[in-house]
Amino acid sequence: MNANSSFSSQGGPALASACAPRGLLGHDTPVFLVGMMGAGKTTIGRGLARVLCRDFLDLDHELEARCGVRVPTIFEIEGEAGFRRRESAALLYCAQRRNIVMATGGGAVLAPENRAALKAHGIVIYLRASVDELFRRTARDRNRPLLATADPRGTLRALLTAREPLYQEVADITVETGSMPVNTVVKAIVPLLQSCEKQT
Repeated sequence: MNANSSFSSQGGPALASACAPRGLLGHDTPVFLVGMMGAGKTTIGRGLARVLCRDFLDLDHELEARCGVRVPTIFEIEGEAGFRRRESAALLYCAQRRNIVMATGGGAVLAPENRAALKAHGIVIYLRASVDELFRRTARDRNRPLLATADPRGTLRALLTAREPLYQEVADITVETGSMPVNTVVKAIVPLLQSCEKQT
């Protein structure tokens, strides 16, 4: 499959109900989900991991487990720069695990070393959504330090503008999530992964 193969319509084959020895993909190359906050990385990642019979990791949760505090607290104490340093360390460690689906933080692609690790260690899926959809999903979420502004929609727009080229840079597969149900997105991703020739 070419880099940045994409899917934007509904559909996909029926998924196997039982796991083969190496799952539906036939290999244990990690699968990484990137995209903006609110793109559905955690929810879709959990569903995808279930279908692929893999462990699911959420990078923010792994970071919180390491630090013993929530992400907003890390931001408050150490600022974004401190958070990004800890995020990079956690990502570089987790990315070396096999047979996982991992949801990264929205800003994980900002560091060149993170982008290099994602590309080197696994198959990267960019979950893409519009600013309006992202705002709808995050409007009531108080666990988003970067959106604690007077204009969260404008902040999302600026962040997406800055980060979109980085998401596209690392992506092997791009999926437009839109307003599709999670199960539909997961079913769409599986054949894209099965036809992706990249393995590490």
